[in-house]
Amino acid sequence: MRKFIEQHFGRAWLAAVFAFLYVPLFFMMVFSFNSTRQDARFTGFSLRWYEALTQDTKIVEGFWLSLQVAAITGVLSAVLGTFAAFVLVRYRRFLGRTIFSGMVNAPLVMPEVVIGLSLLLLMVGAQNVFGWPERGILTIVLGHTLLGMAYGMVVIQSRLLEMDRSIEEAAMDLGARPVQVFFLITLPNIAQAILAAFLLSFTLSFDDVVISEFLSGPGVNTLPQVIFGYARRGINPTVYAAATLLIVTVTTVIVAYSVWVARQTRRREREVAAALRAETAVLATH
Repeated sequence: MRKFIEQHFGRAWLAAVFAFLYVPLFFMMVFSFNSTRQDARFTGFSLRWYEALTQDTKIVEGFWLSLQVAAITGVLSAVLGTFAAFVLVRYRRFLGRTIFSGMVNAPLVMPEVVIGLSLLLLMVGAQNVFGWPERGILTIVLGHTLLGMAYGMVVIQSRLLEMDRSIEEAAMDLGARPVQVFFLITLPNIAQAILAAFLLSFTLSFDDVVISEFLSGPGVNTLPQVIFGYARRGINPTVYAAATLLIVTVTTVIVAYSVWVARQTRRREREVAAALRAETAVLATH
């Protein structure tokens, strides 16, 4: 009996965790096709809430705004995170390194309420002094980039730490300049990590509510803000439909990315194996 429990306890616990996480999502997706507004009983299949979703201007406008903000945030976070990770990994000693590392990693442990409030005070102070920036899409992007850059840097930093430095050293021995080594050697080797950082920052930005609430201006509401506002006023199955479309989209992107990474890994393994066979054949001829 003890052996049976030891063998199956891990699987049962994992199944319970997955059920806790994903069963509510499944029921939400089911009730997005409900024919009535009831959330306790499925009364019949209908697409009325998806039709209502296309006519809800707040959700549609919020979706496009969130998409723009997330795309810009993902690009900025990936670029800034790459440079920050490169500096921390490749340059072990420079003046202010400890302070720089702490400031870059601070958003990882800082509550979003504190980040949002501090950024709001900063933006209000800057607007009072310089008359810029007005709270809107720009301020939301800046706030999301601050958070996304920290997460993106962690992903890229881990890839840089495990990267073989001998490749860069060999390129420099052959006459390549540091800038050429970075763009021709380092970037291609960490491209998957940069893409992962972009996707992570994109998802965090698209999903964020707290920072957006502090930094958004009048008439500027992202999709999570719109959904949160609807949820506070009561049940609206249109929100279920919007959330279902988001779940399907995110799942599709994640699966596509996983397949792409798996193919790239297999291709790299084949190339390494072919290079080893060629090297072995050359050595055998001598």
